[in-house]
Amino acid sequence: MRDPIWLAEARRHLGVREIVGAKHSPVIMGWIKELGAKVLGIQVNDDETPWCGTFMAMVMQRSGIKPPPIAVRAAQWGRVGKWGRELLGPRLGCVLVFTRNGGGHVGLYLGEDSTHYHVLGGNQSNSVNVMRIAKSRLAK
Repeated sequence: MRDPIWLAEARRHLGVREIVGAKHSPVIMGWIKELGAKVLGIQVNDDETPWCGTFMAMVMQRSGIKPPPIAVRAAQWGRVGKWGRELLGPRLGCVLVFTRNGGGHVGLYLGEDSTHYHVLGGNQSNSVNVMRIAKSRLAK
């Protein structure tokens, strides 16, 4: 099965990392500038601001898909009826929204095992990577 265009775009950025502290990744700052406050929903000035939504917005925008309003916020990606469509079960490249203490997280489905989804996303341990995220964290 071929990757959806947005998943192929996301894979191109595997390994991009934020720079922790006062300096900022020129790649991530480039995404922020490319999208601007109009797409992100707020003014973002650094890579210390949670950027999983920024990564998703960049991937979708470059793939010709309009991101949801206030795309920087992970929860916006799960607003059924406001953006995207609900699926009966996950499919390769679908958007998954998770809960976490202090906010949320958003990424793309690659697969799963009995307890975790395998998710390609930005700001996962400060980088674009694939990680396992507990199924119990999936936003309802």
